[in-house]
Amino acid sequence: MRSIRPTALRLVAVGLVSALALTACGGKDDSKANGKPDTSQGADKGSDELPEIPADLTDRLKEHGIDLDEWEKGGWKNWDKDKWLREAGDFVNPVIEDHWKRDRMDKAKDPVETIDTKAASGSDAGVTDPEPAPVEAQEEKKPYWKHAAPVGKIFFETPEGPAVCSGTIVKDPNNPGKSNLVWTAGHCVHAGGAEGGWYRNIAFIPAYNREGKSPEQLQGAPAEEVAPYGQFWADWVSTSGEWIEGTTAETSGASYEYDYAVMHVKPENGGKSLEETVGAALPVDFGAPSATEIGTMGAWGYPQAPPFNGVQMYKCLDKPVRLSLTQSAPTMFRIGCTMTAGSSGGGWFHVKGKKTYLVSNTSIGPAGGSGWLAGPQLGSGAEELFLQMSEKYGKS
Repeated sequence: MRSIRPTALRLVAVGLVSALALTACGGKDDSKANGKPDTSQGADKGSDELPEIPADLTDRLKEHGIDLDEWEKGGWKNWDKDKWLREAGDFVNPVIEDHWKRDRMDKAKDPVETIDTKAASGSDAGVTDPEPAPVEAQEEKKPYWKHAAPVGKIFFETPEGPAVCSGTIVKDPNNPGKSNLVWTAGHCVHAGGAEGGWYRNIAFIPAYNREGKSPEQLQGAPAEEVAPYGQFWADWVSTSGEWIEGTTAETSGASYEYDYAVMHVKPENGGKSLEETVGAALPVDFGAPSATEIGTMGAWGYPQAPPFNGVQMYKCLDKPVRLSLTQSAPTMFRIGCTMTAGSSGGGWFHVKGKKTYLVSNTSIGPAGGSGWLAGPQLGSGAEELFLQMSEKYGKS
């Protein structure tokens, strides 16, 4: 979770909070995991064309002066400006077998950044509601693979060291039942703005720590308890052009209103699609009502900063309110929640009818503490990015 310190807020009346039972896997269509589990490229804004996934990764790396053998031996640690690939069509993520071992996972930290900003005021697009009351995060029911199978942890490398976020398996409209798509935050895959480029060695572990054991209990635990479905490496990633370019200057060059991403993944050691392996995925709702109209929303993730330990899955349920950082960008959802860093990228869900949908992801929280989370509204731009991923890269 990125941290943000609002210095001025326009206060308006808060709607009444409504209660709604919400689970990560709602409805028959959303989860088949009822037994023991089987053991972008970012599009520039307005782009109609995305490059194909390269068939020969070695040649793709050579285009950027990167030798695959050297990369796997540690060449990926070179974060020099000319080696840190930034542009939408530059993403590369060769699989390095056994890279993400327990000791390296334990060292991973959320790429937190504290920024000073002020909320916008003016038209409805710039409305900020009063800060919501904190909602105590609750641990998800155990085992996770049965109650929240689509949620997992994302591990990746940054210039500062190994990092971690959360993510959610989402349904692929062009590959029903066989999705390889994971939804997360843009800042979990790309540094954004003027800060740098694509992160490296990005891997997703669904239902991490399936039994919800403590860090002490996980010591010496078999690999199938830590990663019950295995590890899935991103071979293609898309995030918004706004996030890559950092077009919202009012927030220190970071466009948190567009802080979302979609990953296409493949199993590290081969096998079936992600959705087939896990038996669960959630549809994305790009037409969700605004914060003033929607009912209760829930945020899921693996908070890692104190008082949490990073290995157990938590959730918060609350009625969303509005947070506006600039008048020129969409208003964000904000809910009360005590989850901390590590929950970045985790899905926000709501129930429509009898089905659970993903409607946002954790992007930012308050600097110097916890108490609320904010996530982007997923409008037409996010839908276009998602459909491009599905149509061009989503095939198994």
